[in-house]
Amino acid sequence: MKVGFVSLIGKPNAGKSTLTNTIVGEKVSIVSWKPQTTRNKILGIANTDDYQLIIVDTPGVHNGKNALSKYMMKSVEKGQEGVEVIVYVMAVDKRFDERDREFIQKYAGGKTPFIIALNKCDDVEQDAIPKRIEALKDINGIDSIIPISALTGKNVDMLINRLVELMPDGERFFDEDMYTDKSVRFMVSEIIREKALRNLDEEIPYGIGVVVNKFEYRQNGILDIDADIVCEKQSHKAMVIGKGGAMIKKISTQSRQDIEELVDGKVFLNLYVRVKEDWRDSDFLLNQLGYNIKDLKD
Repeated sequence: MKVGFVSLIGKPNAGKSTLTNTIVGEKVSIVSWKPQTTRNKILGIANTDDYQLIIVDTPGVHNGKNALSKYMMKSVEKGQEGVEVIVYVMAVDKRFDERDREFIQKYAGGKTPFIIALNKCDDVEQDAIPKRIEALKDINGIDSIIPISALTGKNVDMLINRLVELMPDGERFFDEDMYTDKSVRFMVSEIIREKALRNLDEEIPYGIGVVVNKFEYRQNGILDIDADIVCEKQSHKAMVIGKGGAMIKKISTQSRQDIEELVDGKVFLNLYVRVKEDWRDSDFLLNQLGYNIKDLKD
């Protein structure tokens, strides 16, 4: 069978996480319309009788000076190590700029096959796609350019077929019933963060994280979870809680529903909000949130 690793890279909000979930067929990465939703390098595992594709979903390529931003960019760099194929996910409804060109040239033409997935092709006029392909023609080393819609699944099968063709023969790295390398506890924290990002919309910036403090099963199988939503300012705390506690209740209810589906059982979820100024520069808190800061110092 065909087995190998695929790294998805690209600018924030290009659709990498949505594409990961579509290829895997399960919700592996949280999805938001906001950029930089993915912070950790996450593996999604697509299994069939003929192949196992291990998808490395990396944070969006961006500039940042705090410890969290440095960690995210380190995750992007590490995501290119030891993979069989690199896929650059490019939102075709966004302008093709020098940042795109520089990043493509950095990885195209190397020993690792390089594919460009032109995402969101359903959201543009059809003449935009050939124009984008034409703009990419002068860059050497691109294996193929495939227009897709990660959201609807359009042409994703074409992308998968090409990925499988480029994979070596081998044995599975993961059991065939696994679809991610992350723990349930980690997935719980990501679900809560997703619901917070979606419900808070533009009211609060990206300075929030989630710490799971309690994750315990009772004898009757009910899962008890206590978690903190960490924000940077008192004013943000008020927004997360909402008037009369309405917002935190909404986040909690939606999170609990998704977590119950994840664990296939009853969940009691308690959410709290705490303030920690400049937590994105705090090694201790970043480690609590699940970011391996040791990677920054290797």
